[in-house]
Amino acid sequence: MVYGDGLENRCSRKRTVGSNPTSSAMYYMKTEPLLKALTAAGTGSRRKMADAIQQNRVSVNDEVATNFRHLINVATDRISIDGRAVNLSPGPAITLMLHKPKGVVSTVSDERGRRKVTDLLPEKYRRLRLYPVGRLDQDSTGLLLVTNDGNLTYRLTHPRFEHEKEYLVHIEDSLTTGEKRRLEWGLQLDDGLTQPAKVEKAAISPFNYRITLHEGRKRQVRRMFAHLSHRVLALKRIRVGNLVLGNLPEGKMRELSAQEGHALLNPD
Repeated sequence: MVYGDGLENRCSRKRTVGSNPTSSAMYYMKTEPLLKALTAAGTGSRRKMADAIQQNRVSVNDEVATNFRHLINVATDRISIDGRAVNLSPGPAITLMLHKPKGVVSTVSDERGRRKVTDLLPEKYRRLRLYPVGRLDQDSTGLLLVTNDGNLTYRLTHPRFEHEKEYLVHIEDSLTTGEKRRLEWGLQLDDGLTQPAKVEKAAISPFNYRITLHEGRKRQVRRMFAHLSHRVLALKRIRVGNLVLGNLPEGKMRELSAQEGHALLNPD
């Protein structure tokens, strides 16, 4: 599910703050939409914060907030989730590039006790509130960003920014010309028509195709190939925007420089 325009209208209306404030005094200070401010504070992923708002778990100045776009004053408003205050002024932004191995889940907690991406981080990073930017499913490998930079998370996960994501794919057979064209032009999946994609042959064992997307739906690459009756045997993400996984060993990570972070959000 993509969170954004329109979803806030589905939320309930019980003694809540849901519409944009009209007091002009509020605009003398920096204001931001509630959902954006929460992700920018490194409180959690955009999806998790949207869920918290929909579940009436977020309060602004002691009143339940239901509107993702409700403008808050980041300097003076009191925000809480489940009764716990949220610090809207987090510490320095840190972004790590991780080469996720197969069998690791892209979450910071897991009720089933599976190995998490945060378990791979060096001890000095585990004390920080770092969250994965988007997800790679448990069986996929490759480039995964982990950060406390809410603006970066917002920019890379919101559909309107259309950052490219490139994957290597291993399927048992070859695509026909017609199947390749359908992947490139768009497929009608159960959650809508996919955006145009770039598909090329690859010769990087065991992978035989590479595909570049401009969106990031759940298990999208696997579902696109399954729609054409091709089971994905292996899937590896090798690029996000202009950031390339390169030779980073599986299970290892490195911290991005400020220049890399800027370039990631401001591609040429």
